[in-house]
Amino acid sequence: MATTQSSFTVDQSHFKVFEPTSTPDRLLLGPGPSNADPQVLQALSLSPVGHLDPFYVGLMSEVQELLRYCWQTDNRLTIPMSGTGSAAMEATLANVVEPQDTVLIGIKGYFGHRLADMASRYRANVETIEKEWGQVFSLDEIEAALNKYQPKVFALVHAETSTGVCQPMEGIGELCRKHNCLLLLDTVTSLGGVPLFLDKWKVDLAYSCSQKGLSCPPGLGPFTMNKRAEEKMNSRSEKVPNWYLDVSLLNKYWGSDRVYHHTAPVNMNFALREALRILSQEGLDKSWQRHRSNAERLWKGLNSLNLELHVDEEYRLPTLTTVRIPSGIDSKAFIIHLLNNYGIEIGGGLGSLAGKVWRIGLMGYNSRKENVDKILNIFETELDNFKK
Repeated sequence: MATTQSSFTVDQSHFKVFEPTSTPDRLLLGPGPSNADPQVLQALSLSPVGHLDPFYVGLMSEVQELLRYCWQTDNRLTIPMSGTGSAAMEATLANVVEPQDTVLIGIKGYFGHRLADMASRYRANVETIEKEWGQVFSLDEIEAALNKYQPKVFALVHAETSTGVCQPMEGIGELCRKHNCLLLLDTVTSLGGVPLFLDKWKVDLAYSCSQKGLSCPPGLGPFTMNKRAEEKMNSRSEKVPNWYLDVSLLNKYWGSDRVYHHTAPVNMNFALREALRILSQEGLDKSWQRHRSNAERLWKGLNSLNLELHVDEEYRLPTLTTVRIPSGIDSKAFIIHLLNNYGIEIGGGLGSLAGKVWRIGLMGYNSRKENVDKILNIFETELDNFKK
């Protein structure tokens, strides 16, 4: 049978000839993404296989086990969500929050507000406690809020990317168990670069991303939940309202059954496996110490230039440093100068810190002495040129 030809002709109005894709040389020292390890990029470029191929099924199990190591957890349900860190963030809420559940959010930066927004979209009764951006919550403040609101979930950002603050976690999990609520933790800017002990801290749900401390391109959102969180999910009176992020369905794909759910981004998981392999080969202790050592080198250098750091040293993130912009400096012009003339990216402030701080990231592959010295040298020799 002859193929029917369309009577229409191709519209050429949007046809243009483009060169093959290429990217500029960038050193990403902002809040993320960070530069991916070259070995990770090599893994990303491998030939794809089917998402139910026996080779890929085996690789899935390796990714899960490597994530358990990096999070220091025995959680059975530990998977990389097919999506960015924000997808994994939403998955933690979508699976355990039911309409009218009270969800308490500890807000001390931009991403606490995002958690509150997401929880409200699942019709939770959202309550918040807040700290000034750059400070952390005390155990007494948290316990008072748990007593007051009696939440089903308490959500907290461990490493707040907008402020450079690392929230101390000792004792918070015990408080949540005492008040019979789940502890949900954002580890987006801490996984791989900052000490994390999910099981010892009694964290029930956590999420992260692929593009910061793991030195992998953006596109996957590591997610984990323990038995307490699974029980809350399994006792729901209605289905999880987000099909794509429904862990009860995803578990059939990532669990022993390997039942098709969606077409997984196989090459991204190649890359994530390689990133996690490199991290485990280095060793968590050594990675954490490397990040701390390089951060302290940066802090010392910035102090020697009479630049003020936004967060008290006790609570500073080794992966993300906030520097207060000196009076009279054209911040945006300096950021543009770094990018256009040196190929270096640093970040500006978000929310209440917009126009007040720079954010300098030293994450994963980028946490190296030579990168610290490079950015310090530019600050020393050129910052004064950007006085208004």
